[in-house]
Amino acid sequence: MKHIVILGSTGSIGVNALDVIEKLGADYAVLALTAYGNAELFMEQVKKFRPRFACVMNEEAHKKIKDALPEHTKLLPAEMESLTFLASLPSADLIINGLVGSVGFLPLLSAVKHGKTIALANKEPIVMAGRSIMEECHRWDAKILPVDSEPSAIFQCLERKGTLSSYEEGGKSISRVLLTASGGPFFKRKGSLKNVTPAEAVAHPRWKMGKKISVDSATLMNKGFEAIEIMHLFNLPLEKIDIVVHPQSIVHSAVEYADGSIIAQMSNPDMRLPIQYAVTYPQRVPSPVRKLSLKDIAKLEFAEPDFKKFPCLELALWCAQKGASYPAALSGADETAVDAFLKGEILFTDIPKLVYTVLKAHRCKPGKVSLIEAAETESWARTKAAEYVKNKKYTKAVL
Repeated sequence: MKHIVILGSTGSIGVNALDVIEKLGADYAVLALTAYGNAELFMEQVKKFRPRFACVMNEEAHKKIKDALPEHTKLLPAEMESLTFLASLPSADLIINGLVGSVGFLPLLSAVKHGKTIALANKEPIVMAGRSIMEECHRWDAKILPVDSEPSAIFQCLERKGTLSSYEEGGKSISRVLLTASGGPFFKRKGSLKNVTPAEAVAHPRWKMGKKISVDSATLMNKGFEAIEIMHLFNLPLEKIDIVVHPQSIVHSAVEYADGSIIAQMSNPDMRLPIQYAVTYPQRVPSPVRKLSLKDIAKLEFAEPDFKKFPCLELALWCAQKGASYPAALSGADETAVDAFLKGEILFTDIPKLVYTVLKAHRCKPGKVSLIEAAETESWARTKAAEYVKNKKYTKAVL
């Protein structure tokens, strides 16, 4: 039996993961669940899946459920130490990290340092300190299995006979990776995006996701994050990553090898498929996802991303190229910017301006960034961005 910890069980990744686990049957058991503040949904999940441990990080939600949990479930304190403890449970076979933003950094490190296999949807920690995290994975014999559809697709295209390949020292046999992007809700929208509302930004045309990642998808920042993520997960240089807008979200990504062959992973857009692959890895089993019919697809479109319309993507790729502590600053600034936009404090088009202003103020240290330095830089960037929001001090994003 595989025992699974889900960090972020009430978010889109967690909800889909529980649906997958339920359908997989008795060979998969939920060991622990965590959430932030959706007490009602969390209680439903606890009663249904009967985990040994539970944790909600919001104090108000914690108070609501502390006397309502079943006897077999132990409620942990609403603090970071609870997340890091659950991420490293000795009896856990798989940690699904569906947390949002930088809060997932310490739990991921805890899982890595205990040699766990991690199904990772929380990409911000890899953006912040990918090189150092991958070195820790090697040191502690931990494994990261990407859960987002595009990194998962690349993982599947590079996989060899049920084990991870070495990728031949940075992908010498790989000509390029075709990292696809849906383009979000505004790819074909004409005119200015200045008056975009939060409701419009989170209404993704293909995927049902949380608010933060939905806004990142709308600005294409998420695709820049994924470029940084796959650089580190698969030891690939940025110049081998080619971002392609594909509105149908059928080709989830592809790998072109040195001989010109392209291997793609295709399916209907459904997060349960990459989640299930991480849960059952290295096995493939039947899934509830509707099978893809090529005969029913009218057409598949591919296009270059519009960097002028979506400057967040250019900012992310610039940080990927610069390296060092820039990606950590990027992650922190974006987290504050998206939060400010969702609260109505800044415009949609102010997001890249705010991120750029923080990056411009950042005093980057050259060379490899330690885990502590990455965390400090990300925290500084969030604070600095909040200061700029308060003072309405940000400028046009021009690199």
